[in-house]
Amino acid sequence: MDHLFSPYSYKSLELKNRVVMPPMCQYSVTKKDGIATDWHYVHYVSRAIGGASLIIIEMTDVEPDGRITDNDLGLWSDEQIAPLARIVDACHQHGAKVGIQIAHAGRKAEDAEVPVAPSAIPFDENSKTPRALSTEEVSTMVEKFRAAVERAVKAGVDTIELHGAHGYLIHQFQSKLTNKREDEYGQDRTKFGVEVIKAAKSVMPEDMPLILRISAKEYVEGGYEVEESIEFSKAYVDAGVDIFHISAGGEGPIAAAGRPGTHNAYQVPFARAYKQAFNIPVIAVGRLDDAALANSVVGNEDADLVAVGRGMLRNPYWALEAAAQLRKETTVPQQYATGFPK
Repeated sequence: MDHLFSPYSYKSLELKNRVVMPPMCQYSVTKKDGIATDWHYVHYVSRAIGGASLIIIEMTDVEPDGRITDNDLGLWSDEQIAPLARIVDACHQHGAKVGIQIAHAGRKAEDAEVPVAPSAIPFDENSKTPRALSTEEVSTMVEKFRAAVERAVKAGVDTIELHGAHGYLIHQFQSKLTNKREDEYGQDRTKFGVEVIKAAKSVMPEDMPLILRISAKEYVEGGYEVEESIEFSKAYVDAGVDIFHISAGGEGPIAAAGRPGTHNAYQVPFARAYKQAFNIPVIAVGRLDDAALANSVVGNEDADLVAVGRGMLRNPYWALEAAAQLRKETTVPQQYATGFPK
């Protein structure tokens, strides 16, 4: 039976265990130029030393006004490649594989003078009203995603994740709450995501898997449920998605009646539903910091991989500690070996 420390491989991605560090924004770009800093280097490499098998670098944006804040990472310029490659190379030296989340914040770009979105609908009453992209500008945006993915491949990553969740641009196109367009991108709300997926695949090595992070459910009145998201996700699989990273919410203010649960593993049922609906790998995420619980997600075949976010923010060596608690074999750096049971 598989467990949290069983190896896993899919296409060219070969992982030593099932522990994933999910993308978590650090807001630590110091010169607002989108270039990774020493903070990013220490942050990611320490988790590689700490035993995570796949590290997904935080939301990295395709244009300056696509960032949540001006302190976010970017991949709109070739100058941004080398600092990321330095991080990727170091993580590889410590046995971890590396992905990167390519994204655009859309209407949630806080520092953009005028954010852009599918439709001119603000995120909330305290947010700027975005400008609706023209049909031609949507096509240009697809090209910006393609160029960013191409730069990520040049940086040496092992996989690409597209951010289609949490109310950012791809999600904004796929949601009826935020996409009120009358052109082809409104008539088919998956069209933008499908075009981005195909553009990404066109510059990725053929055997490199493409991950799509998706909100399986919208926690707001009138939002879609998991059954609907599975239905429209068929278009994404047909376009080339290899792995789903299953999250939820983020499209707008959360109504009290639809507030997500705060209990451990509250999103695992969504991951299980996607795994049952599609014959492709699934990453579960959401309050899975307890080692035994994370192990059960794999052992019960709810998901293939488990992402641990806040737990790794608290403890860079979460994976090593989890292996010790579960009495599973894993590679401990020789410098730390005396701190762990044999």
